[in-house]
Amino acid sequence: MQDEERMMDNDAQSSLATGEAGDIALQGRALHFGYGKREIFRDVSLHVRKREIVCLLGGSGCGKSTLLRVLAGLAQPREGAVTFLGKPLDTPHPRAALVFQQASLLPWLDVTGNVGFGLDFARQPAIDKTTRETRITKAIEAVGLRGNERAYPAQLSGGMAQRVALARALAREPELLFADEPFSALDAITRAGMQSLLVELVHRWHTAVLLVTHDIDEAILVADRILLMGKDEGPNAPGRIVREWTLDIARPRDAHSSDVVELRMQILAALRELQITTD
Repeated sequence: MQDEERMMDNDAQSSLATGEAGDIALQGRALHFGYGKREIFRDVSLHVRKREIVCLLGGSGCGKSTLLRVLAGLAQPREGAVTFLGKPLDTPHPRAALVFQQASLLPWLDVTGNVGFGLDFARQPAIDKTTRETRITKAIEAVGLRGNERAYPAQLSGGMAQRVALARALAREPELLFADEPFSALDAITRAGMQSLLVELVHRWHTAVLLVTHDIDEAILVADRILLMGKDEGPNAPGRIVREWTLDIARPRDAHSSDVVELRMQILAALRELQITTD
């Protein structure tokens, strides 16, 4: 395993935002966000390459979900800039999609209706009826829900509902998928299946992913890179990215393999050092 663990000063953080321009899907530079006098995070720089899964790992309250919202164009930073596909981003982009912890399906629409919901929004590129139907069918089949097209949300399990939410995002054919702890409400077996599905879909659909999680094992099992977000001591300290690991572990990853166990111990040690809890 190629281990790139390191403490990150300002110069090191800046290096995260560099790379071949054509290879970068998302880039944030020197981002700062807060509410009033309260700072949520400061001097955060990162990038996500095309077809890459980056996990933003950290304990509760370190600002990782807020950072995702800023990177997705749902909130504006006080300082810094976000670019998506080489252009400034200050509002949600039609080539980016979001999946949250709750599936948030519309109860009056069946699976087909929910997956297609949003394809006709004004900000979305116009598509004809045949293309729309093809996208919906392809997305439903990709998440393993063929045969459930006419089922309504009340008839779906939690795992099936989250698959619909994922299909809804995929139907937009995104270049980048923002995912904010999308599997945390699922049971362990269902969560493991969804994690494997996410990796499979990224490789098949050539979609990059920025996944926010507090689950160390989830980050290790799905990520190409892990960014650890933490805070300095003090209740009002802003969050920052403090360490990075690049994973070179063959998939599928065995949670008990020596490489995985070693990396998990490194992350746990870093969390203890930063006094971050992952509860």
